[in-house]
Amino acid sequence: MADIIIKNGYVLKMDQAGDIKRGVVVIEDGVITQIADRTHESADTIIDAQGSVVMPGLINTHTHAGMTLFRGYADDLPLAEWLEEHIWPAEAVLNDKDLYNGTLLACLEMIKSGTTTFADMYIHMDEVARAVEKSGMCAALSYGMIDLGDEVRGGSELKEGRRFVHRWDGGADGRIMAMYGPHAPNTCSREFLVKVKEQAMHDDANIHIHVLETEAELKQMKEQFGMCSVNMLDEIGFLDSSVLAAHCVWLSEGDIDILSKRGVNVSHNPVSNMKLASGIAPVPKMLDNGVNVSLGTDGCASNNNLDMFEEMKTSALLHKVNTFDPTVLPARQVLEMATRNGALALGLKTGVLKEGYRADVIIVDMNKPHLTPIYDATSHLVYSTKGCDVRTTIVNGKILMHDYETISLDEQKVMDAARDAAKDLFFRVNT
Repeated sequence: MADIIIKNGYVLKMDQAGDIKRGVVVIEDGVITQIADRTHESADTIIDAQGSVVMPGLINTHTHAGMTLFRGYADDLPLAEWLEEHIWPAEAVLNDKDLYNGTLLACLEMIKSGTTTFADMYIHMDEVARAVEKSGMCAALSYGMIDLGDEVRGGSELKEGRRFVHRWDGGADGRIMAMYGPHAPNTCSREFLVKVKEQAMHDDANIHIHVLETEAELKQMKEQFGMCSVNMLDEIGFLDSSVLAAHCVWLSEGDIDILSKRGVNVSHNPVSNMKLASGIAPVPKMLDNGVNVSLGTDGCASNNNLDMFEEMKTSALLHKVNTFDPTVLPARQVLEMATRNGALALGLKTGVLKEGYRADVIIVDMNKPHLTPIYDATSHLVYSTKGCDVRTTIVNGKILMHDYETISLDEQKVMDAARDAAKDLFFRVNT
């Protein structure tokens, strides 16, 4: 007997086999065991998805989950002022309890809006991992390391990064994947990045890093090394398919060629890049050159939410108007960025609905005024759907939300704890 059968939904597989207009998805022991028009299987739980789309869970490949506590704080400021006068002072007084409650809030928000896996780089990462463990979500987590050219600090940072990887990789019954997280080429010395790469290779771990998010980084790297971040990273042998590079806004065509040749994975964060006026990443050129581009929201201080449906729509529209070409980034391609490309970026067997793949499945309710009528379900998912249209979220074969009711987390308790944490945090900031 199976654990879950989802029936009567429009099954959007996101693989090459084609969709099923009225199909069933069978789940057993955390894995998809059958996708078909009908099944002879029985199950403990049967979900009727009539009028809904059944699809892979969304994968957010770059965020700082605990920054939900900064949602709406210090908006509409220049980047330097925003960071130096507001965000960094607040981060300096964050504690374990803050990060646990802030991350639980992020997990709640993502579960309710259809994200089943996220990649996170931040601080107090043991608490982030514990929140992920409690929530039932899957995550690729990394401790954000910064050495600023200080060899002693670098040694301490790498030690903590290594401890976290060894402690949490494979944690939460395999739902947590631990990565190394050197912050960026302009905040980590060349020597430190070499050591990080060596350690990651030794531990067979992936790397999560910010790359060329701002023009200021580009100028700094050229002044310091006579080359941009991508060229410097390539010169030291840092770049390969184990690397997830967030943002990648200020790329040259030569940089794109290097990313493609090395198999580097990119996380595109359009809303954050727009809000901070960082620029527009050359996503169409990257995709045309074979770079695997996924989607991320970045943290709530620079977004201000974790809604991947909003991120998909923004990405599609941004690149159409930027290129003056309405055919750029069609809906299906953007959906791939948010699902299968994200899974590829993290090296996970998910992101598509396919037999033998992890059962990370969401059910999107299409019986809504703003989703009526339906000519093309894929188009609606990108251009009309909102995160709040997700009615059911299943991760690793476990139902975390059903018919809009969260099961793995107490919604009100999580929000109350986050409100209290934010109030206490900013009391500390201002005293």
